[in-house]
Amino acid sequence: MFNLSCPLAKPVLVLEDDPNVQIRIEKLLYAFGYLKKDILFAQSVITAKQYSQQHNVQLALVDLGLPDGNGIEFINYLRLEQHKTNIPVMVISAWNTTEMIYQALSAGATGYVLKERDDLEIMFALRSILTGGAIIDPSIAKEILNKFVGVETHPNPLKNKTALSNRETEILKLIASGLSSKEISLQLAIAKYTVDVHIKNIYQKLEVNSRTKAINVAQNCGLLK
Repeated sequence: MFNLSCPLAKPVLVLEDDPNVQIRIEKLLYAFGYLKKDILFAQSVITAKQYSQQHNVQLALVDLGLPDGNGIEFINYLRLEQHKTNIPVMVISAWNTTEMIYQALSAGATGYVLKERDDLEIMFALRSILTGGAIIDPSIAKEILNKFVGVETHPNPLKNKTALSNRETEILKLIASGLSSKEISLQLAIAKYTVDVHIKNIYQKLEVNSRTKAINVAQNCGLLK
């Protein structure tokens, strides 16, 4: 494993409402040398704001889809209202739409990494942030580059909202067959939270908020053959 030795920004505020993802992030932070007392967990935007008022937060790891709003609201709060312009803020999210990525970066996010990445990749991203760097998930950096140069390197015949990855298409077909997230995770031999991340991405791309709607849209688009 790569060298984890780097300056630790304390305390860390983790804005994440999924308990399983909280546990995962906590373990990754422990690997860097953080202690339990160094980590503040918030499951909502309002709680995150309260913690940032009570503690001198030096690093924020932020999800976007939250029960009471969007993590971008919290990033704006840190940067504009608390004037914390220098602390690193890394988005760890299942959302990979270009619009959402631009909004997060424009609000002041230092980095953006997808939850579907394995632990080593997230740790690499975290180390880059802690050592003063900025990191963008490789799968979305290409989209950003294409946006800036105004050229689509690999045009997709499908509209953006239906451009599902092979894994997302596979999971969508299993959803259509009636399998639950747990059953899909067992069949594909991947963690349930990974399945849930893919399902969130599917919802985002198909612009739906339920399995039934996702199946209907996919059928209309010819994705379920």
